[in-house]
Amino acid sequence: MNQAVEAVVNEVEVKESGKSTFMQRVWTKMGKEEKGFTLIELLAVLVIIAIIAVIAIPLIGGIINNSKEDSDVASARQVYDASRLYVIGELGGQFEKVGGLTITLAELQAKKYVDSPLLLPSTKAAASGGSVVYGEDGTLSEVTLGAETYTDDEVLAGKKAD
Repeated sequence: MNQAVEAVVNEVEVKESGKSTFMQRVWTKMGKEEKGFTLIELLAVLVIIAIIAVIAIPLIGGIINNSKEDSDVASARQVYDASRLYVIGELGGQFEKVGGLTITLAELQAKKYVDSPLLLPSTKAAASGGSVVYGEDGTLSEVTLGAETYTDDEVLAGKKAD
């Protein structure tokens, strides 16, 4: 209570003496001169926001499209990994003897190496058909999911080639 009384007494003394503290002068000056924003200031802010929007919207659209493509490549990588497990589990892990082999998505789904149906993240539709093709030397050649075919470099890198 004593502090509140002292504050009121100090305020009364300041008003009677005509002297004010620095902060009181600043607050009173701001209150008298600054009532709001001018029309020019508001228009400048709107122009800046419009410029940022014009630049940002196409960039965001491109990022969304790239992420959809990359998610499909990730699904292709999962199918490739499942085919490797299939070779290990069903063919005795003889990758050097796998040369020229094509493993279909239906085979992988029948043996429960891949979920059925396999949904593509970009379209949320089931991949109709697909396969993993190994080259003559037993290394990955390509992965096909639906209408899309991904090269070995795309699958292993996890990104669609531009």
